[in-house]
Amino acid sequence: MKPLPTALSTDPKSLPGRGISVARVALDVPLQKLFDYAVDAAMQVRCGDRVVVPFGARQRVGVVIEASVASEVPAQRMKSVAAVRDDAPALPADWLELMRFLAAYYQRPLGETVISALPPRLRSLKPLPRKSQETPAASGHAFNAGHALTPHQQDAVARVAASFGKFAAYLLHGVTGSGKTEVYLHLIAEVLRKGGQAMVLVPEISLTPQLEGRFRQAFPHARLAIMHSGLEDVARTRSWLEAARGEAKLVLGTRLAMLAPLPALALIVVDEEHDASFKQQEGLRYSARDAAVYRAKLAGCPIVLGTATPSLETWHNYRTGRYERIELAERAVPGATLPRVRIVDLAREAPEHGLAPSLVAGIAARLERRQQSLVFINRRGYAPVLACEACGWAAGCERCSARMVLHASDRRLRCHHCGAESAIPSACPTCGNVDLKPMGRGTQRVEETLSQRFPGARIVRIDRDSARRRAELEQTLEEIRRGEADILVGTQLLAKGHDFPLLTLVGVLNADTALVSTDYRASERLFAVLSQVAGRAGRRAEPGEVLVQTRYPDHPLFAALRSHDYAGFADAQLAERKGAGFPPFVHEASLRAEAAKLDTALRFLRDAAALVVPPAPVRIYDPVPNIITRRADLERAQLLIQSTSRPALQQFLSELADVLFERAPRQIRWHLDVDPLEFD
Repeated sequence: MKPLPTALSTDPKSLPGRGISVARVALDVPLQKLFDYAVDAAMQVRCGDRVVVPFGARQRVGVVIEASVASEVPAQRMKSVAAVRDDAPALPADWLELMRFLAAYYQRPLGETVISALPPRLRSLKPLPRKSQETPAASGHAFNAGHALTPHQQDAVARVAASFGKFAAYLLHGVTGSGKTEVYLHLIAEVLRKGGQAMVLVPEISLTPQLEGRFRQAFPHARLAIMHSGLEDVARTRSWLEAARGEAKLVLGTRLAMLAPLPALALIVVDEEHDASFKQQEGLRYSARDAAVYRAKLAGCPIVLGTATPSLETWHNYRTGRYERIELAERAVPGATLPRVRIVDLAREAPEHGLAPSLVAGIAARLERRQQSLVFINRRGYAPVLACEACGWAAGCERCSARMVLHASDRRLRCHHCGAESAIPSACPTCGNVDLKPMGRGTQRVEETLSQRFPGARIVRIDRDSARRRAELEQTLEEIRRGEADILVGTQLLAKGHDFPLLTLVGVLNADTALVSTDYRASERLFAVLSQVAGRAGRRAEPGEVLVQTRYPDHPLFAALRSHDYAGFADAQLAERKGAGFPPFVHEASLRAEAAKLDTALRFLRDAAALVVPPAPVRIYDPVPNIITRRADLERAQLLIQSTSRPALQQFLSELADVLFERAPRQIRWHLDVDPLEFD
């Protein structure tokens, strides 16, 4: 990691009026450097101020990172700060320190990191309108608890609350339905009572409305700021400003909420901490979960990582003593128990149109009892492939090395990687056969099959195609909770965070693909998603049942799932990772390149590997094409970098990034991904 500079000055007089006063400014440019600007004697500038400065032939918004009276730029060549923006709070020192850490650890320019963390309106040259004299929001610390805490919940609250005012990391390991949210609410209530701010991170936008409703009900007088990428610029900017001014006492959002400044931060909660959505996959490729732990250290406050299926990195941190584990082993609702998990052997039960007889019978029984069933298949669309049985042709994306997915509702073929789409061909373009067949199943085809099998049932499908608008999704979920649906068909959008009182049966289709994946994280992810979707069943007094269809019924993963033994599964996985030399026992980074031709990308990676001599603990593998080699008309390749020493890896990556930012050819798109989760 690049060394952090000395403490930042926040004194408004840190730039004296005599001589040449200099502000070192971060700008959003693809260079690993800051830029020096002269400050007029009459102008007051502080570290953390947003400023307007000339850059080339235009002006840009930047952020003052350092203040000094010495610069290597000659005074006669130095341009001056044009204006200081006072339409928003200055960025505090701990926030700037967080940005320095993110830029250094994830190997991105500091200017890009700082500017991209601001809402779009604060990056604009146009000042914000002056704040109107609004009626202040109601204040107070009223707390409407959902229900009385169980003894285990009381213990969890007491243990975390005892560390208020200092850094501590807790793994809140609670089975599905154990009441982790209620623990969060009681901890937040204590933070608000003391005048602090709390931050709650969730992995998906779809989970925000449900938690928002819970929080507004629990804290009717507290100002709540919502932050996620689905907000319009005005709403996002307003939430950011309320958080930065300390007006919003509770911040709820997805990974970008972690980047908001909070002057009185006293608690961080990361719900569903295992979820891969916390890892940004473009620009600054940061892990919001890991960054939140570092931020809690800076703020001197506790952080709670809540989940039923911890990531193996988090479990390893618990096993090695870095995190403290708090277990909630039972469901919170009186009489509610964990669902019974049955493994359906497809070698013995031949499925009809993808559904095993026992699953069909289970759905029929729930319909008779006026209960709900969920059929889970983590593949949207009608079918993953449209093919010709006569010659073997399959519909592929012209821009990617991937198949087009058939969407029957609007009769289109879509690429789920680049977004390209086309009409369904009337005949095979290779042999002219008009009898093209859908191969495999997606949510749309499962919905069609269930409609034919249960014609009177109210069937609701929820995936990214059916839930494009947030308001419509919220309404649909509320209708499900009210019992206005009989059978649900869905992807991971339904697997986590939702509480459907009448749902007692979950059927899982197509779980086997992860068991034969080359991704070493596939089993971990499969166990997590199966545990999460299974946890939707039987969350009240009525017992729940889960049927998992598979052709590998003897796989150890299913044995652990059946006995709800996450600890045994995780420890076995860690032992395998250690023997194979995979994270968390080694540290990884990936250098990736995109170019018009694959040879160009591979040559760039080979040349890059020779630019810096790696220290002994760092190993560089040969560059290889990505699994999906072509995406959006660009050929993609990557090389893997591993080390048993994180400091050695960071030092090597820092030196490599410095060289690449200076020398990389313009026709190459490249980036470094530190702690990568995806290798496709």
